Amino acid sequence: MATDRTPVLELTGIHKSFPGVKALLDAGLRLYPGEVHTLMGQNGAGKSTLIKVLTGVYTPDAGRILLDGQAVQPNSTLEAQQLGISTVYQEVNLCPNLSVAENIFIGRYPRTWFGVDWKAMREQATVLLRQLEVDIDVTQPLARYSLAIQQMVAISRALNTSAKVLILDEPTSSLDEAEVQLLFRVLRRLRGEGMAILFVTHFLDQTYAISDRITVMRNGEREGEYPASELSRLALINKMIGAPAQQSDEAAPAVKTASHAGGTLMTIEGLGRRGALKPVDAEVKQGEVLGLVGLLGSGRTELARLLFGADKADTGSITIGGRTRTFDTPRDAIAAGIGFCSEDRKHEGAILSLSVRENLVLALQAQTGVMRAIPMKLQQELAENYVKWLGIKTASIETPIGTLSGGNQQKVLLARWLCTDPKLMILDEPTRGIDVRAKQEIMDYVTTLCKTGMSILFISSELPEVLRCSDRMVVLRDREKCGEYVRGELNDETVLQVIAGEFTRETAGEQA
Repeated sequence: MATDRTPVLELTGIHKSFPGVKALLDAGLRLYPGEVHTLMGQNGAGKSTLIKVLTGVYTPDAGRILLDGQAVQPNSTLEAQQLGISTVYQEVNLCPNLSVAENIFIGRYPRTWFGVDWKAMREQATVLLRQLEVDIDVTQPLARYSLAIQQMVAISRALNTSAKVLILDEPTSSLDEAEVQLLFRVLRRLRGEGMAILFVTHFLDQTYAISDRITVMRNGEREGEYPASELSRLALINKMIGAPAQQSDEAAPAVKTASHAGGTLMTIEGLGRRGALKPVDAEVKQGEVLGLVGLLGSGRTELARLLFGADKADTGSITIGGRTRTFDTPRDAIAAGIGFCSEDRKHEGAILSLSVRENLVLALQAQTGVMRAIPMKLQQELAENYVKWLGIKTASIETPIGTLSGGNQQKVLLARWLCTDPKLMILDEPTRGIDVRAKQEIMDYVTTLCKTGMSILFISSELPEVLRCSDRMVVLRDREKCGEYVRGELNDETVLQVIAGEFTRETAGEQA
């Protein structure tokens, strides 16, 4: 824990707005030398925007940044590095085709009168990495080494700039447990040498394993700053989430009871992916809503992507209708009767420049094959029918989907997958960013679909919505399944306790 109580870095009164969005409202942060300070918050809390202000990517609308007590305003990442603020991002932004040594010194190669001093660069790179417990051949291309080693190279490069502050933005998202422990040993050593480290993560276990203090952000504001030893996991989760919005709770429609569920549709055994999700066992029944519950980063979307073939599993199997399947691509999953509405409808869902009709028939065309074009008359008929059935508000089926509201875009994407007559529909945050009425309409459609025998895998950050809609719930924490519950076993309070790891099934059942 830091003993010098003068902050090496302090942000106060930071405001940042974008057209139609207030991203930061009077946000702040204090970082002391010789500590690991973790920044926590849900998606959209303002963490990334605050880091971008700090590192010169964005200019704040108001507020100040003090470094060693002096006001600074970096206007670029280069200026931030020159001031002593270095960042290592989730995605390693180095050059995989260059050698390890070149990546560490890129832009500032040691030189002699005759050019680059290759020998000195290799020797210095070797010394820098050994200080981080890494002993590798620095002449080899970076691409030959694991992500964990690449992270260490990125950290070594950051430290080579005489950094006072080291920012690690989701550095463990692609690392396995052993690699995480290696990184943490290095961070503890740097902390002991007086380095101020800002650690951004979604993982609770990692937060408490490495943090001295925690700053919680919510809705663009600093909710509070706490010593890690004085903040329980449950209290941290409550501070991140805040009080559930009553409007959303009331809008969530009551759904069927579990008695509508039939036999097993899908069995998942040991399904996992290195650095993304530990092996998971689960089953999906016909005509049920199976909720995936957990905080951002818990593994919900990672499991959905493995089931849809968007990512390839390293372990485990998927059995549908008694047949074990391997999904190498989403097309394999579509052929097996699986549909997937991604949480990122702007980038992974809707093609904004295409019409409602064109967006709606995309999945059916993929299922049919590129060599068998869907007749225009059938496309128009499908589009007109689904626009009418789902109540999609659009001037025409030829209207670009990008001109529609978020709720209506979401309905078009739902219709896209209904065209393929799926056995299982994966809905990842289907009600995010849409109005209350559209939320209720979409959840009504989910209820109707389940009554016809379709199964739904439902993911939502709005916990009351998941509790009310799901027949069963699989709870995930830190990329691992930590429990499975039927409707009624959990309530708004106990579900948070399960996520925090502070309650057993027996205790949660007693309090539900």
